[in-house]
Amino acid sequence: MKRTTLSFMPRSEFSKLSLHDKNAYLQQVTQAYMEAKKQDYVPLTKDALSRLRRFYLRRSFADLKLEQVEDDLMRDALARLGEAIHGKELKRVIESEIPPSAAPLKRAPPIDDDQLMFFVPSVHDAPLKDEINLMDVAPFSLSKTKRDGIIRYELGDSIITVEGGAEVGIANAYDYDIFLNMVSYLAEETRRYVASEKKHLRPSLPGRIYRPTAAQILKFCRRGQGGKQYLELERALDRLQATRIKIVNLGDGKRRDAESFPFIGRYKVVSRTAQDNIDQVEIEIPNWVYDGVVQPFGKPSILTLNPDYFLITKPIARFIYRLARKAAGQTEAFYKMQDLHYRSGSQLPLRKFRQTVEEVVKSTVADPLPDYDLELREGREGTVLYMRKRLVPTSTEQIALEL
Repeated sequence: MKRTTLSFMPRSEFSKLSLHDKNAYLQQVTQAYMEAKKQDYVPLTKDALSRLRRFYLRRSFADLKLEQVEDDLMRDALARLGEAIHGKELKRVIESEIPPSAAPLKRAPPIDDDQLMFFVPSVHDAPLKDEINLMDVAPFSLSKTKRDGIIRYELGDSIITVEGGAEVGIANAYDYDIFLNMVSYLAEETRRYVASEKKHLRPSLPGRIYRPTAAQILKFCRRGQGGKQYLELERALDRLQATRIKIVNLGDGKRRDAESFPFIGRYKVVSRTAQDNIDQVEIEIPNWVYDGVVQPFGKPSILTLNPDYFLITKPIARFIYRLARKAAGQTEAFYKMQDLHYRSGSQLPLRKFRQTVEEVVKSTVADPLPDYDLELREGREGTVLYMRKRLVPTSTEQIALEL
């Protein structure tokens, strides 16, 4: 397939095209956009083209008031700026119309991953907070680009909102890996503490400050250690610190109490490499995480995750895995597509969300989701996603399968 350049025609020129040429042009722009995203090109439907045509023509530049600008150079500069902004907005509209990506469900693990995994603890997710489990929803953005605003979940007995910082937005699914790293190391320190207590060694409680190196974080999250990974690490810490979760408990239909807390407390870059990349950081563990994990007289209210979770490439697939781990556990669970869409906090229209979930389920045939099998069935109220714990064959069954 010949690679095309992603550029946008001025609206004045686009309006002069025939219907056929408008559609051809929009198909060409979409093809270039999907190639730039490394996705296989699939032609837009008639309905998608209709929506794109309306957007292209009706996006107003009236606020620029170009007719009032006397300076020709300034007027031309403002016009170019308006077209650039229009192009950026058009990319977002195209993104909502194109079919789901056919990219692999999981990426390959990094080099030396097998050896490195021996030195990291089990992966643990967020602890319970006031009997509410954050694995019931996506406490992060499923978008790979900046997400502003608030994600709101009303779950009957509680209301959960997720809000990011004005400058950095809401933490995304990949930022959340660092949070999992913090929780998991705290859980491991707690395990060692309890083991020492049983031996009457009088150990100290785990500290409330976590001081990992960047290499330790990347190793735990099963990522490579290139320069880009180190640069993104600091941005991810900014988003995690700025993102706050608010839980309002409801009792008998009335508001009972509310609490807001961050993913991580303050953080500090302790040292940097010669290339000015993060070397070591200091992260304050929030009270809600610490109190939920460090329970010397009881079992921490946390669930383990499969380490292959970090290899899942699609944020929606990560959300589905976490939901399956919590709801299905060792058995099975199911969700109507509308409920799944709501709990994901996704900004995609339900139609596009359904397509993406269908693509994820299709991908699991050749590239299974860790631990769970997925199946879509049609119910009385629409599509239903079934999540079932994958049975591990016994040694006898495995021999029979191999024969």
